[in-house]
Amino acid sequence: MLHLEIVTPEKKIFSDTVEDVYLPGSEGEMGILQLHAALVTSLAPGELRYRKGSETVELAIGSGFAEISDNKLTVLTDQALGEDEIDEDAAQKAIERAEKALEGVEAGDKDEQAHLQNAIAVNLAALRLRRKKRG
Repeated sequence: MLHLEIVTPEKKIFSDTVEDVYLPGSEGEMGILQLHAALVTSLAPGELRYRKGSETVELAIGSGFAEISDNKLTVLTDQALGEDEIDEDAAQKAIERAEKALEGVEAGDKDEQAHLQNAIAVNLAALRLRRKKRG
C-alpha cells in the first residue's frame, strides 16, 4: 500500500493508505503506485485522483509539490477541492475576473501574470471536475 497525505496551507485534507494516485505533474499526468522511486516534482493545477478499495476520489488541486519516498506520497498544494465544495458560479466569476485583470497587467510583471494564470487554471480544473461529475 501507498500512504497518501494531501496538505494545503489551511489543513491536512487527507492522510491514509491508497492503492494508486494520479496527479497533474508539471510535465503531464503522473501515476504513482506502491514502491515508486523517490521523486520530488512540481504540480500544475488540475485533477488529482486516488483509489482506496473500490472507491475513486477526485479533487481539483492548485499548484504545489509532490514528494515520493519510502511508499509515502506527500502532496503540498495551495488548494484541494472535492466536487461538493466547488461553486460553479463563483469559479466562473473568478476566471472572468482573473482574465480581465490579466489584460491590464504590464508585460514586465511576470509574477502577477503567473499568479493570475494560476488562478485561471485552478478554477478551470474545478469547473471541469464539477461538470464531469454532474455528467
